[in-house]
Amino acid sequence: MSRSLNSTITTALAADVIQPFFAIDLLFDSPNETYIWNGVGTRTINSKAYSGLGELLQIEPIEETGDISARGATISLSGIDNSASSLFLKALATPYQGRVCKIYFGVMDAPSDYVEIFSGYMDQMDINEGPETTTITMTVENKLVALERPAGTRYTSAYQREQHTGDKGLDFVAGLQTKRIIWGATPE
Repeated sequence: MSRSLNSTITTALAADVIQPFFAIDLLFDSPNETYIWNGVGTRTINSKAYSGLGELLQIEPIEETGDISARGATISLSGIDNSASSLFLKALATPYQGRVCKIYFGVMDAPSDYVEIFSGYMDQMDINEGPETTTITMTVENKLVALERPAGTRYTSAYQREQHTGDKGLDFVAGLQTKRIIWGATPE
């Protein structure tokens, strides 16, 4: 499972008829990990049993840019019979924000050869319950979104001592602001 397409997938994509699939790992807290794919029935891929949701599962196009920008993904399940949505309502009852979500692409010719096309953190899950069916939409943040958050590091003496006990390196910074330094002169 590397980011680059292996020869099996590349060969399958060059064929006249292509049978692609998408598989999704929703890594909620154990034991609520959820593995789904866009086919029918249960499919075991690398020892994980993926539940098939067929056309009910929709993945918005995943953008990849040349610059370092955090593009997210949106996963939707629509037209779910209200009695069949208990799996996701169970997952919703557990904390989901910040949990890992991975999206894979593969071909049916060799389902054990697949490539991870997206990895991120679950952000929001919206449930629209109708009289007979439910639509669940989940937005997933790209892992690069962590680069946009402030680090929380402070350049103070107290913070430095908290990180490195006994370090007095920043004790003298406040005094440097009013210190008069003349370059090239000898000290008096």
